[in-house]
Amino acid sequence: MVKNLVVVVCMGLIFSFMLSVFFFPGFGDWENKSVADYYLRNAFKETNSANVVGAIVWDFRSFDTLGEETVLFTAAIGVFSLIMFGLGKEGE
Repeated sequence: MVKNLVVVVCMGLIFSFMLSVFFFPGFGDWENKSVADYYLRNAFKETNSANVVGAIVWDFRSFDTLGEETVLFTAAIGVFSLIMFGLGKEGE
């Protein structure tokens, strides 16, 4: 019973992922380019950075970047903890 439920849930997830891929617009074909245009027009004026990519990542989307860095830091601490605590139990 549980195995059948897991299979149905997995198939549903795969189906929804496939639908999202098929219904995404093609690269560069989205209709609302206002955010990209805003970034390109105002990146230098608002951040005084000649690097548009750096201005977007560190100034316009800083909270998103902070979240990503938090996840990476947590994963690194987890791997480090597993390695350090695993080495102590290897000799037993």
